[in-house]
Amino acid sequence: MEKCGLLGGKLGHSFSPLIHSFLGRYSYELYEKTPEELEDFIKNGDYTGLNVTIPYKKDVIKYCNKLSYNAKRIGSVNTLIKSSDGTIFGDNTDYYGLKYSILNANLNLKDTKVLILGDGGVSLTARVVAQDLGAKEIIVVSRRGEVNYTNIYDHSDSQIIINATPVGMYPNNGERLIDLTKFKLCKGVVDLIYNPSLTRLLLDAKELNISTVNGLVMLVAQAKKASELFTSRKIPNRVINKVVHEIQIRTLNIALIGMPGVGKSSVARRINRIWDKEVIDLDALIEERSKMTIPEIFEKYGEEKFREIETEVLADVSRCSGKVIATGGGIVTQQRNYDLLRQNSIIVYIYREIDELPTEGRPLSKINSLKELEKIRKPLYEQWCDYSFYSEGVREVAFEIKKTICRETELF
Repeated sequence: MEKCGLLGGKLGHSFSPLIHSFLGRYSYELYEKTPEELEDFIKNGDYTGLNVTIPYKKDVIKYCNKLSYNAKRIGSVNTLIKSSDGTIFGDNTDYYGLKYSILNANLNLKDTKVLILGDGGVSLTARVVAQDLGAKEIIVVSRRGEVNYTNIYDHSDSQIIINATPVGMYPNNGERLIDLTKFKLCKGVVDLIYNPSLTRLLLDAKELNISTVNGLVMLVAQAKKASELFTSRKIPNRVINKVVHEIQIRTLNIALIGMPGVGKSSVARRINRIWDKEVIDLDALIEERSKMTIPEIFEKYGEEKFREIETEVLADVSRCSGKVIATGGGIVTQQRNYDLLRQNSIIVYIYREIDELPTEGRPLSKINSLKELEKIRKPLYEQWCDYSFYSEGVREVAFEIKKTICRETELF
């Protein structure tokens, strides 16, 4: 059996082992190596095929006995194949992955001005892909280059923007390099980051009704190509979208929103039992960190302070992957919370009849009537959610959520 894996610096949150588990019957391990360990591992390591990621896509070239056409013209290698005689072949399957993801999203680069953020290994790939797809002009932005982040808006007429940097990647969610509102002609944003699913850059693009592509389709498409090299077996392209769908189902959070007392925590626990997604109860976590109950926080500090604490905790929680998050009823009162949830979650609104909801231990439910709260919050729940379900029974709604998401998840 082939022994394969991913070589890089820090690999703790890679999706690659999961992706390759769908693509072939070979072992796939993570190999974190320091620069000092790199040469010995490549020459003497026990592997038949490797994917290569940050920061070694250029460094590994000198250890290759032969390079593919794309690897030569790009000057970057992300796939190594070791023959039985120890010779090493280097290829660049990122080229295939990026080209596939752009075409799959129906983005047309022909005769466009393309702005590429970053000048690392994947930036080299993006340049060649943009060229091959007919871009009229390609501008590369780097921190110290001729075009940098002090004069980037001289190119505000760019029509396609590709982020080939790690800015905004987990765990630094929310970071961004540019103000997208200054690019009035932009019609497409490609962010090669896949965790979180929606970076700040992509969230900005969606707000401006600009077409977006995240890095997951590229990641799966390049893995499919690498798998073909590992095993010498052809894989049909239709497998790519199937694997993307499966990865989304497994790694995206399910965030439950709705009125206080509607049963979000109970539904979350039921989802855990039928789907094995770890439950994070936001109110319980707030109480644990504050060492106070929610009513005590309201009584001592008031609602405004509570909302600040809630957002701080949500910012941490929303970076997670593959969880089910039961939020507090007032999460939708702060617009900033929407982007925190949206970056990595499918948002599900659960509702019931008002007269069925309990009020004990719920500060605002006592201060304001539930009908008044619902009047304010219901439009927000409906605006925020990807799906909504009437909660007749905890078991039934949990199964319906799973069934619907498994059938329809194509959100990103």
